[in-house]
Amino acid sequence: MQNNRAFLYGDAVFETVKILDNKILFLEDHYFRLMSSMRILRMEIPMNFTMEFFENELLSKAKLENIEASARARITVYRKDGGYYLPENNNVNYEISVSKIEKSLYEIQKANFEIDLYKDFYISKQLISTLKTTNKLINITGSIYADENGLDSCILINEDKNVIEALNGNIFMLKDGVLSTPPISEGCLNGIMRKQILGLAKTLENIEVIEAVISPFDLQKADELFITNVIVGIQPITKYRKKEFQSNIANQLLTKLNTKIRLGVS
Repeated sequence: MQNNRAFLYGDAVFETVKILDNKILFLEDHYFRLMSSMRILRMEIPMNFTMEFFENELLSKAKLENIEASARARITVYRKDGGYYLPENNNVNYEISVSKIEKSLYEIQKANFEIDLYKDFYISKQLISTLKTTNKLINITGSIYADENGLDSCILINEDKNVIEALNGNIFMLKDGVLSTPPISEGCLNGIMRKQILGLAKTLENIEVIEAVISPFDLQKADELFITNVIVGIQPITKYRKKEFQSNIANQLLTKLNTKIRLGVS
C-alpha cells in the first residue's frame, strides 16, 4: 500500500452495484458513469475494458463467493503506482469486493429516519464533486457527526448554502405536488438511482417532476423527503428538525421500482 495512489492521494474512482439473480441492475448506467469518470480524471481506459468485461468481472467475483443471487459489488479503479501529484503514467489497476445482501428486492430499511444539516464543510459546485471518487472525507466526518448526535443521516450543502444530497445518496423533496431534486450543476452526485427515480416519478399522476435548487428552508415546508441510492433504493426521511413527514410517494415509487426490476427493465 505504501505506493498505491488510491491510498496516498485518493487517485481512484469506484462504482457500487447491486446484483440480483446473477444480473447487475442498471448495468449500462454504471458502466458509462465509470468510463466517464475515468476520462474526466485522465485515466487510460484499457482496450479490453468493455461493458461485457465489466459485467463478467463483477459477476465472477460474486459467483466465487456464492452470493450472485443477491449481492453488492464494488469495483475501485486506481492509477498505477508511480509519481507524486504528477503520475508517472495514467494506466490503471482495479480491485473488486463483494458482500451478500439479505433482502433481494428493495424495501424501506428504517421506519423512523431523522436527519439534520451538516454545516462543518461544504461540497463545491464543480464537475469533480459529481464523481464517485475515493475522496469522501465530508461524507465520513458528516457520518461521525450524525452518529454523535443520534441522527440517521445528514444533508450536505454547497458553498451557496443550497441542499446538495444526503450523506448516503441523492435527496428528493415533494412539496405541493412537485417532486424536485437538486440539479447536477449544484455539485450533487450523478446518482444511478437518482436517474431511475426521475424517470419513474414522471409516470405518477398529478405529480410534476423537476430538477431545481433546494434551500434548507424549503425542507421544512416539504410534504415528503426521501433519499435514493442503488443499494437501499428509497429511504423516506421521517423527521428533519421539528418537522415530520409522510411517505406516500416514496412507497409508490418503491413499488414501481421493484416492478421494473422484476420485469427485467434496466
